[in-house]
Amino acid sequence: MTNLQRRLRQLNQTPFITVGLIVVMVVVYLAMTLAGGSTNVNVLIAFGAKINVLIQQGQWWRLIAPVFLHLGFTHILMNMITLYFVGIQLEAAFGHLRYLGIFLLAGVGGNIASFCFSDSLSAGASTAIFGLFGAFLMLGESFWHNAVIRQLANTFLAFIVMNLAFDLFTPGIDLAGHVGGLIAGFLAAYLMGVPRIGKVNLVKRLIATVVLFGGFIWLYLHGMAQ
Repeated sequence: MTNLQRRLRQLNQTPFITVGLIVVMVVVYLAMTLAGGSTNVNVLIAFGAKINVLIQQGQWWRLIAPVFLHLGFTHILMNMITLYFVGIQLEAAFGHLRYLGIFLLAGVGGNIASFCFSDSLSAGASTAIFGLFGAFLMLGESFWHNAVIRQLANTFLAFIVMNLAFDLFTPGIDLAGHVGGLIAGFLAAYLMGVPRIGKVNLVKRLIATVVLFGGFIWLYLHGMAQ
Protein backbone atom coordinates (compact mmCIF):
# COMPACT_ATOMS: atom_id res chain seq x y z
CA MET A 1 0.00 0.00 0.00
CA THR A 2 1.42 3.39 -1.03
CA ASN A 3 1.54 6.45 1.23
CA LEU A 4 -1.25 8.03 -0.82
CA GLN A 5 -3.44 4.96 -0.42
CA ARG A 6 -2.80 4.94 3.33
CA ARG A 7 -3.68 8.63 3.53
CA LEU A 8 -6.88 8.17 1.55
CA ARG A 9 -7.87 5.22 3.72
CA GLN A 10 -7.21 7.24 6.88
CA LEU A 11 -9.34 10.13 5.58
CA ASN A 12 -12.08 7.68 4.68
CA GLN A 13 -12.13 6.37 8.26
CA THR A 14 -11.92 9.76 9.99
CA PRO A 15 -15.36 10.90 11.28
CA PHE A 16 -14.93 14.47 10.09
CA ILE A 17 -18.65 14.90 9.34
CA THR A 18 -19.56 14.04 12.94
CA VAL A 19 -16.83 16.27 14.32
CA GLY A 20 -17.77 19.03 11.89
CA LEU A 21 -21.42 18.91 12.92
CA ILE A 22 -20.44 19.15 16.58
CA VAL A 23 -18.15 22.11 15.89
CA VAL A 24 -20.91 23.94 13.99
CA MET A 25 -23.42 23.37 16.79
CA VAL A 26 -21.00 24.52 19.47
CA VAL A 27 -20.20 27.67 17.48
CA VAL A 28 -23.92 28.38 17.03
CA TYR A 29 -24.50 27.81 20.75
CA LEU A 30 -21.74 30.27 21.64
CA ALA A 31 -23.16 32.82 19.19
CA MET A 32 -26.60 32.44 20.76
CA THR A 33 -25.11 32.86 24.22
CA LEU A 34 -23.40 36.08 23.17
CA ALA A 35 -26.59 37.29 21.49
CA GLY A 36 -28.55 37.09 24.72
CA GLY A 37 -28.73 33.45 25.80
CA SER A 38 -29.59 30.15 24.14
CA THR A 39 -32.81 29.89 26.17
CA ASN A 40 -33.95 33.40 25.28
CA VAL A 41 -37.07 33.10 23.12
CA ASN A 42 -36.17 36.10 20.98
CA VAL A 43 -32.69 34.69 20.34
CA LEU A 44 -34.12 31.27 19.47
CA ILE A 45 -36.55 32.83 17.00
CA ALA A 46 -33.81 34.96 15.45
CA PHE A 47 -31.53 31.94 14.97
CA GLY A 48 -34.23 29.80 13.33
CA ALA A 49 -36.12 27.78 15.94
CA LYS A 50 -39.22 25.94 14.78
CA ILE A 51 -42.15 28.37 15.02
CA ASN A 52 -45.18 27.05 13.18
CA VAL A 53 -46.73 30.38 12.26
CA LEU A 54 -43.45 31.59 10.74
CA ILE A 55 -43.09 28.40 8.70
CA GLN A 56 -46.63 28.94 7.45
CA GLN A 57 -45.54 32.43 6.37
CA GLY A 58 -42.87 30.91 4.13
CA GLN A 59 -39.85 30.55 6.42
CA TRP A 60 -39.24 26.94 5.35
CA TRP A 61 -35.63 26.97 6.60
CA ARG A 62 -37.04 26.58 10.11
CA LEU A 63 -37.51 22.91 9.22
CA ILE A 64 -33.72 22.36 9.20
CA ALA A 65 -32.20 25.23 11.23
CA PRO A 66 -33.51 23.94 14.62
CA VAL A 67 -31.19 20.93 14.33
CA PHE A 68 -28.24 23.24 15.00
CA LEU A 69 -29.78 25.11 17.96
CA HIS A 70 -29.84 24.11 21.63
CA LEU A 71 -31.56 25.39 24.74
CA GLY A 72 -28.95 25.61 27.48
CA PHE A 73 -25.65 23.94 28.30
CA THR A 74 -27.08 20.61 29.49
CA HIS A 75 -29.10 20.26 26.30
CA ILE A 76 -26.15 20.72 23.96
CA LEU A 77 -23.79 18.68 26.16
CA MET A 78 -26.01 15.60 26.19
CA ASN A 79 -26.80 15.84 22.49
CA MET A 80 -23.16 16.30 21.48
CA ILE A 81 -22.01 13.33 23.57
CA THR A 82 -24.71 11.15 22.01
CA LEU A 83 -24.02 12.46 18.51
CA TYR A 84 -20.32 11.73 18.81
CA PHE A 85 -20.54 8.14 20.02
CA VAL A 86 -23.44 7.20 17.74
CA GLY A 87 -22.24 9.26 14.79
CA ILE A 88 -18.72 7.88 14.53
CA GLN A 89 -20.11 4.35 14.23
CA LEU A 90 -22.65 5.23 11.55
CA GLU A 91 -20.24 7.43 9.61
CA ALA A 92 -17.84 4.49 9.44
CA ALA A 93 -20.64 2.19 8.29
CA PHE A 94 -22.36 4.40 5.71
CA GLY A 95 -19.55 6.67 4.60
CA HIS A 96 -19.33 10.43 5.00
CA LEU A 97 -21.87 11.72 2.47
CA ARG A 98 -24.48 9.01 3.03
CA TYR A 99 -24.21 9.56 6.78
CA LEU A 100 -24.64 13.33 6.36
CA GLY A 101 -27.65 12.71 4.14
CA ILE A 102 -29.28 10.51 6.78
CA PHE A 103 -28.58 13.09 9.50
CA LEU A 104 -30.07 16.00 7.54
CA LEU A 105 -33.09 14.09 6.23
CA ALA A 106 -33.84 12.82 9.74
CA GLY A 107 -33.58 16.35 11.10
CA VAL A 108 -35.97 17.67 8.46
CA GLY A 109 -38.33 14.74 9.00
CA GLY A 110 -38.43 15.30 12.73
CA ASN A 111 -39.09 19.01 12.36
CA ILE A 112 -41.80 18.49 9.74
CA ALA A 113 -43.51 16.01 12.08
CA SER A 114 -43.23 18.53 14.91
CA PHE A 115 -44.60 21.25 12.60
CA CYS A 116 -47.58 19.01 11.84
CA PHE A 117 -48.36 17.72 15.33
CA SER A 118 -46.96 20.26 17.83
CA ASP A 119 -47.55 23.99 18.19
CA SER A 120 -44.63 24.48 20.57
CA LEU A 121 -41.36 26.24 19.80
CA SER A 122 -38.69 23.59 19.37
CA ALA A 123 -34.97 23.30 18.70
CA GLY A 124 -32.22 20.74 19.08
CA ALA A 125 -30.33 18.00 17.29
CA SER A 126 -32.46 15.31 18.94
CA THR A 127 -34.63 14.92 15.84
CA ALA A 128 -31.58 14.04 13.74
CA ILE A 129 -30.00 11.94 16.50
CA PHE A 130 -33.16 9.84 16.76
CA GLY A 131 -32.81 9.43 13.01
CA LEU A 132 -29.37 7.94 13.58
CA PHE A 133 -30.98 5.48 15.98
CA GLY A 134 -33.39 4.64 13.17
CA ALA A 135 -30.45 4.00 10.84
CA PHE A 136 -29.17 1.39 13.28
CA LEU A 137 -32.58 -0.31 13.14
CA MET A 138 -32.33 -0.33 9.34
CA LEU A 139 -28.95 -2.05 9.59
CA GLY A 140 -30.43 -4.62 11.94
CA GLU A 141 -33.32 -5.36 9.58
CA SER A 142 -31.16 -5.50 6.45
CA PHE A 143 -28.26 -7.50 7.88
CA TRP A 144 -29.98 -9.59 10.56
CA HIS A 145 -27.77 -12.54 9.67
CA ASN A 146 -24.76 -10.62 11.00
CA ALA A 147 -24.61 -11.37 14.73
CA VAL A 148 -22.71 -8.19 15.61
CA ILE A 149 -25.10 -5.91 13.73
CA ARG A 150 -28.11 -7.79 15.11
CA GLN A 151 -26.93 -7.35 18.69
CA LEU A 152 -26.16 -3.67 18.10
CA ALA A 153 -29.60 -3.09 16.58
CA ASN A 154 -31.31 -4.83 19.50
CA THR A 155 -29.37 -2.64 21.92
CA PHE A 156 -30.46 0.51 20.12
CA LEU A 157 -34.06 -0.73 19.95
CA ALA A 158 -34.11 -1.06 23.74
CA PHE A 159 -32.48 2.37 24.05
CA ILE A 160 -35.11 3.90 21.75
CA VAL A 161 -37.99 2.38 23.72
CA MET A 162 -36.57 3.72 27.00
CA ASN A 163 -36.04 7.18 25.52
CA LEU A 164 -39.53 7.40 24.07
CA ALA A 165 -41.03 6.17 27.35
CA PHE A 166 -39.08 8.90 29.13
CA ASP A 167 -40.37 11.46 26.61
CA LEU A 168 -43.97 10.52 27.37
CA PHE A 169 -43.63 11.55 31.01
CA THR A 170 -41.34 14.55 30.59
CA PRO A 171 -42.90 17.97 29.93
CA GLY A 172 -41.36 20.12 27.23
CA ILE A 173 -40.05 17.22 25.14
CA ASP A 174 -40.92 17.27 21.44
CA LEU A 175 -42.17 13.70 21.13
CA ALA A 176 -43.47 14.24 17.60
CA GLY A 177 -40.05 15.49 16.54
CA HIS A 178 -38.29 12.49 18.06
CA VAL A 179 -40.64 9.94 16.50
CA GLY A 180 -40.59 11.75 13.17
CA GLY A 181 -36.80 11.85 13.17
CA LEU A 182 -36.60 8.17 14.09
CA ILE A 183 -38.84 7.11 11.21
CA ALA A 184 -37.18 9.49 8.74
CA GLY A 185 -33.73 8.21 9.67
CA PHE A 186 -34.87 4.60 9.27
CA LEU A 187 -36.22 5.32 5.79
CA ALA A 188 -33.32 7.59 4.79
CA ALA A 189 -30.86 4.82 5.61
CA TYR A 190 -32.58 2.63 3.00
CA LEU A 191 -32.49 5.49 0.51
CA MET A 192 -28.75 6.02 1.00
CA GLY A 193 -27.77 2.35 1.09
CA VAL A 194 -24.74 0.99 2.87
CA PRO A 195 -22.27 -0.47 0.33
CA ARG A 196 -19.51 -0.68 2.93
CA ILE A 197 -21.46 -3.46 4.63
CA GLY A 198 -23.50 -5.02 1.86
CA LYS A 199 -26.27 -4.69 -0.70
CA VAL A 200 -29.73 -3.59 0.41
CA ASN A 201 -32.81 -4.93 -1.39
CA LEU A 202 -33.68 -2.52 -4.22
CA VAL A 203 -37.44 -2.86 -3.73
CA LYS A 204 -37.08 -1.89 -0.07
CA ARG A 205 -34.97 1.10 -1.05
CA LEU A 206 -37.55 2.30 -3.58
CA ILE A 207 -40.46 1.85 -1.17
CA ALA A 208 -38.57 3.65 1.59
CA THR A 209 -37.77 6.56 -0.73
CA VAL A 210 -41.40 6.97 -1.81
CA VAL A 211 -42.67 6.75 1.78
CA LEU A 212 -40.02 9.18 3.03
CA PHE A 213 -40.65 11.98 0.54
CA GLY A 214 -44.37 11.26 0.33
CA GLY A 215 -44.49 11.58 4.11
CA PHE A 216 -42.56 14.85 3.98
CA ILE A 217 -45.05 16.31 1.50
CA TRP A 218 -48.13 15.12 3.41
CA LEU A 219 -46.87 16.39 6.77
CA TYR A 220 -45.81 19.74 5.32
CA LEU A 221 -49.14 20.31 3.56
CA HIS A 222 -51.05 19.23 6.66
CA GLY A 223 -49.02 21.61 8.81
CA MET A 224 -49.52 24.48 6.37
CA ALA A 225 -53.29 23.91 6.38
CA GLN A 226 -53.66 24.19 10.15
